[in-house]
Amino acid sequence: MKRLLIVEDKESLALMLQETVASEGLEADVVSNGAEAVNRLASGRRYFAVVTDLRLPGADGIAVLRQARESDPDCPVIVMTAFGTIENAVEAMKLGAFDFIQKPIDVDHLLLLLRRCREMRELQYENLLLKEEFQQRYRLPAIIGDSPRIVDVSNAIQRVAPTDSTVLLQGESGTGKELFARAIHQLSPRRDRPFVAINCAAIPDTLIENELFGHEKGAYTGATARQLGKFELADSGTIFLDEIAELGLSVQSKILRVLQERRFERIGGTATIDVDVRVICATNRNVAEEVREGRFRDDLYFRINVFPVTVPPLRARREDVDALTDFFLQRLGRELKKPALRISDAARAALRAYDWPGNIRELENTLERAAILCDRNVIEPRDLAIVSAPRDEAVRDALDLSGSLDEATSRAARTVERLKIEDALRRAASRAEAAEMLGISLRTLTSKMREHGLEA
Repeated sequence: MKRLLIVEDKESLALMLQETVASEGLEADVVSNGAEAVNRLASGRRYFAVVTDLRLPGADGIAVLRQARESDPDCPVIVMTAFGTIENAVEAMKLGAFDFIQKPIDVDHLLLLLRRCREMRELQYENLLLKEEFQQRYRLPAIIGDSPRIVDVSNAIQRVAPTDSTVLLQGESGTGKELFARAIHQLSPRRDRPFVAINCAAIPDTLIENELFGHEKGAYTGATARQLGKFELADSGTIFLDEIAELGLSVQSKILRVLQERRFERIGGTATIDVDVRVICATNRNVAEEVREGRFRDDLYFRINVFPVTVPPLRARREDVDALTDFFLQRLGRELKKPALRISDAARAALRAYDWPGNIRELENTLERAAILCDRNVIEPRDLAIVSAPRDEAVRDALDLSGSLDEATSRAARTVERLKIEDALRRAASRAEAAEMLGISLRTLTSKMREHGLEA
């Protein structure tokens, strides 16, 4: 956030102040009338600070201060005062002004105050993000592996990271798409600004718009205070929209507008909120197919598909399994207080041979479980609890190949679907996680469980 409001009726001083803050890379809205400033603040327009004179036409600086505090209690207000109005300045301080400066203006002192205001506002936003998004300690390890496919992905994100281009990360669940999104942010000029992640599949359709765009006080029953949405919290930073293909068409249209115009309105509000945000999206679905089926807007697809990156599944980069195993074992040794944790050659061979339908997430969970179960801190094949998928004759025995080709194919598809669902339910900690592993919604999983006679 780098826009402030300057309220000054003397045109030459207002112009000087605007040019002064511009030299610091700040943007300023300048108004010469107190009543206009009050109306602008009341409309919900957001500023990181307000600089106002005390004596103004229409409404005085105290009225501007009161409205600024009412509209945004955290917004710092700097009051400018001429000689002889010190008493008014003291009153302003009692009402919550951040500071006051005397005319003629010392521009260096003003810029120092504005820097403090920005630092304070950034800390406020950071604390809000810590409460909402970062309650658990995130790790950002280096990208593990040197297989050709993962090297290609690493090279691609290093090329796109310094830009503001929208990135679409595609790949199966558990391949580490969020890790790559965070890497893009960390390699970008926005690295010191917020990274805000939201899982679009985890939030009901009725709540997702509120999460993304926020609401005004009184927008609906229970909205007792203004709430900032994720786009607003990510201002000047990066927003990561995970599983974007799960969004409904109505929300898709609103995201399209943000990408096109860099502005939106909170629910229940009329003021337009401008945002400067870099967008990274991810999905485990084929978005082009979703467009053909009418479940995803083609214009939004073209907007987010500026720089597509496909993250390969673990089975396509088996040569990285050993390096990932060593990385996870080292971390698990610290966390489980087993510093001498090792893995036998036979167990390593089993890990390399497995197809990993749950990808890196499944590998990590498998190793954690094995680290807890193993004897003498050595992981053996029996500790891994992985079973290779049936192949060749075993597959033939599991299928009913009688009847016509269409009949056998239809039965085989249903059998594979049931086995795949059962397998995901065994691996996952919850049905929601199983649905994510399968690349379908929880509603679809529940419906298919009923179809196959599985407990729903």
